[in-house]
Amino acid sequence: MSKILETSQEDSTGSLPFDPHETDEGRLQRRWNTIIDASLANVPLLGCCFITGLLDTTMFQAYGTFVSMQTGNTIFLALGASGQNNKPYDWARSLCSIGCFATGAFFFSRLHKRLGPKPTQRGLLATSFLIQSLCICVAAALVQTGFVSSQNHNGAGDTDWTEMAPIAFLSFQAAGQIVASRVLGVNELPTVVITSLMCDLMSDPKLFSRPILTGNRKRANRIGGFVLTLLGSIIGGWMLKGTGMVTPVLWVVFAIKFVICLGWILWKGEGGPKAEVV
Repeated sequence: MSKILETSQEDSTGSLPFDPHETDEGRLQRRWNTIIDASLANVPLLGCCFITGLLDTTMFQAYGTFVSMQTGNTIFLALGASGQNNKPYDWARSLCSIGCFATGAFFFSRLHKRLGPKPTQRGLLATSFLIQSLCICVAAALVQTGFVSSQNHNGAGDTDWTEMAPIAFLSFQAAGQIVASRVLGVNELPTVVITSLMCDLMSDPKLFSRPILTGNRKRANRIGGFVLTLLGSIIGGWMLKGTGMVTPVLWVVFAIKFVICLGWILWKGEGGPKAEVV
């Protein structure tokens, strides 16, 4: 009977046995190191798909480059190499985005691998999304304060190099999303690209399985990711058209990503050990 009590006494912070003598610092550390329950990890990643739509539409319309979908930037870079950009240094924005995205992928992947024994610890996920949120906040602040123009109003022969700053921060943080999808094992939601998502959706042998809503989780995630990316793009376009500025979109994106960060802090931990009757 005593073993039943010992193994079943758990608090909501994780799967380790509850210790009534544990200090607040120890309890906080234990909560921070808890492995999260990944059964609903697709939900924040779907939110990231919406963010991608908002950001890429806005940044492309304002500055002529993407910050998440690097296939388009690669094409723009190639056009610049062949002397076919509309502006002399359009290719530089694309190169900046590609380089910062690659740097972000390197950074966030090492963050999850090196700072804890398990990459899905609550603290690591919260830290990752906090860094992403701060990058968006810095980009929004740069535009809000007027350091960077809110729209690309330069003539065909002009280049405003300050535009590189928000592009760099936003591209760097975007890599954290796809790293998170890999870490959480939700590979069907890369969050920053539609091409592979559509290919995987249409080649799924269980594409038409029933029930429609719950019969195929990966199918539902892929459809949801596509719809939310599209919806985010439409809303981002409306906001940019209505306000003439990128800052409203950037602050909305910051708010969404910061809420995701807080969500990881409060996220349910993995189920604890079962009680043993002896």
